Amino acid sequence: MSKQYVVIAYDVASNKRRNALVKLLKGYGIRVNYSVFECRIRKSGIFPLKKKIEAIINSGQDSVLYYFLCGKCADQREQSGIKKEKYDTII
Repeated sequence: MSKQYVVIAYDVASNKRRNALVKLLKGYGIRVNYSVFECRIRKSGIFPLKKKIEAIINSGQDSVLYYFLCGKCADQREQSGIKKEKYDTII
């Protein structure tokens, strides 16, 4: 199984669109900050996820950033402060 670690950060102007995006992303990863999710996704699932996100956001008002990390890079993640849950599923 080929997986990709993806950090998804967003800035969405509308509460309705933001809530829809959060609901979608909760199915793919964990929320590590208010507007940031960490996800482990099968490489074949990245394009469909991006299409779903693009259907939610307004490209003239909102932005979504995708940071693709190798497994080694993701394992070197460090955090200060409150610990969030770890993901244990791959979508």
